[in-house]
Amino acid sequence: MTTSSHPVDEILPIPKLAALGIQHVLVMYAGAIAVPLIVGGALNLPKSDIAFLISADLFCCGLITIIQSLGIWNFGIRMPVMMGVTFAAVGPMVAMAGNPSLTILHIYGAVIASGIFCIFAASYMCKLMRYFPPVVTGTVITIIGISLMGVGINWAAGGQPVIHAMVDGAMVTMPNPDYGSPLNLTVAAIVLASILLITKYVKGFIANISVLMGMIIGFVIALSLGKVSFDGLGSTDWFAMITPFHYGWPKFDIGSIISMCLVMIVTMIESTGMFIALGDIIDKKVDDKTLGRGLRVDGLGTLIGGIFNTFPYTSFSQNVGLVGVTGIRSRYVCVAAGLILVAFGLFPKMAHVAASIPQFVLGGAGIVMFGIVAATGIKILGKVDFNGNRHNVFIVAVSIGAGMIPTVAPSFFNQLPDFLSTIFHSGILLATTTAVVLNLYFNGRGTEEDISAFAMAAAQSSEH
Repeated sequence: MTTSSHPVDEILPIPKLAALGIQHVLVMYAGAIAVPLIVGGALNLPKSDIAFLISADLFCCGLITIIQSLGIWNFGIRMPVMMGVTFAAVGPMVAMAGNPSLTILHIYGAVIASGIFCIFAASYMCKLMRYFPPVVTGTVITIIGISLMGVGINWAAGGQPVIHAMVDGAMVTMPNPDYGSPLNLTVAAIVLASILLITKYVKGFIANISVLMGMIIGFVIALSLGKVSFDGLGSTDWFAMITPFHYGWPKFDIGSIISMCLVMIVTMIESTGMFIALGDIIDKKVDDKTLGRGLRVDGLGTLIGGIFNTFPYTSFSQNVGLVGVTGIRSRYVCVAAGLILVAFGLFPKMAHVAASIPQFVLGGAGIVMFGIVAATGIKILGKVDFNGNRHNVFIVAVSIGAGMIPTVAPSFFNQLPDFLSTIFHSGILLATTTAVVLNLYFNGRGTEEDISAFAMAAAQSSEH
């Protein structure tokens, strides 16, 4: 008697695996390189270092995707899942980058610590979910998008309003002369318009990579205008291994660690929704054991990211949507995509070209990408009962207000002790803490029905 295997375990012919794997890579590529560009820019790293962060990120994206889709011991959901750096961690990391007492080594210390925390917390996530109903998760994800929007807007204008420059041997801060120039704004607008036009009028695979296509169009325009610099490309190696602890041994700051651990809780909640949605798409039940294996890879991937000079990882929702669009359920497609990403990470010239994309080109795409994050949070909030439970209005209102403080008033907490600086300068952390506490105050710990409602809302929101 033979037992037919589930389509998720089907091994397709190599040419088909390669083609479908490249498709997954293209869908997530723009999002994958965005976080290294943001954090590298916030740290004022030179282009060569930003290119290295991109290479490290692509390498880890591939490695962690393989672990997630293929499965190793108690790690890996063994479903078609693509892993990439989460936008949820950007706010706290940018806050760390802006703290003169912290360095990139403190960021990696917080990433490593939060990865270890996530590995051990994954098994208990089902119990923690009752503290994160849709009113909390929707609020937090909305604030993540709003916090990131400032990055996209500054990109569109050509970078930061002020820049650091060497004058007479001394480092001084001065206004950015190119900030908001008509050329920058025009190209950013063309990128944004291209993405919207492709989304509306083009169907199929190209529509799924509209953000990447918009960036390519903007890059070609900038290149034709002489606004792209490939300085250093000739001296960059064709092939280079990604070495662990490239910048030195990590350093640990308690405020940064707490901030990043809370980010990982939010990340696990998002991942739970993604996994439930994917299970529905491929007709494979996601039980507690399966969910635990998948969430552990969020932690393991984040730990690997900290070791190999990159950042926290999570499942990418756009690729979950692609599985539904293509109908291809084989997890080995994502394994192939992971191998492709690993290969991309080992070719520094490719990362150097990506690091050469002008910021105003990234701006048009950033407004879309970060806006979608905020829209996802709003979509989850759309499932919340505001009429029958008026307390939910106060939870959302006060939490968003708290989360906006670092964005609209960066010096609001400057007179607090230094060890509180990183914590209170993270809008995501403020919004999460406020929403959880207010939800406990008004609504209590939650019920099994609340957990089911969260799962349904998270799964539906992942379909964007």
